[in-house]
Amino acid sequence: MNGMRKRRIRVGAGIATASLMFFVVVRIAQAHAILKESSPVANSTVKGPDVPITLRYNVRIDATRSKLQLLLPDNSNMDLTVEKQSAPDVMSAKATGLKAGAYRIRWQVLAPDGHITRGEVPFTVASS
Repeated sequence: MNGMRKRRIRVGAGIATASLMFFVVVRIAQAHAILKESSPVANSTVKGPDVPITLRYNVRIDATRSKLQLLLPDNSNMDLTVEKQSAPDVMSAKATGLKAGAYRIRWQVLAPDGHITRGEVPFTVASS
C-alpha cells in the first residue's frame, strides 16, 4: 500500500509540474506582440491615393516606442507618423499621396514583456 501511495504522489506531482510549465509557456507566448489583423489586409488591393493603416495585435503595445514605415514601389521607404492609440492593442497611421503599385507596411512594436517584434504587410494600390 505504501508503494502505491508513493506512485500516486509522483504521478500527481508530474501532472502538476507539466500543467504549471504549460501555463508559463502560454503566458510567455501571449506577451509577445503578434499581428492579429491589419487594414489594409495582407496581399489586398486598395484604392489610393490616401490609405488609412490600422494594425491590431494580440497584446497591448507601446505605440510611443513603436514605429511604422512604408516601403514604396521604387524600394525607398517613408516613415509614417503613428497616431494616438484608439485602443491599447492598436497602432494606426495614414499614408497619403500613394500612386499605383506594390507597397509594404513595415512595423516594429514593443510588447509588455519588453520584446520588440517586427513584420511586414504587403498590399497594392490600384490605378485609378
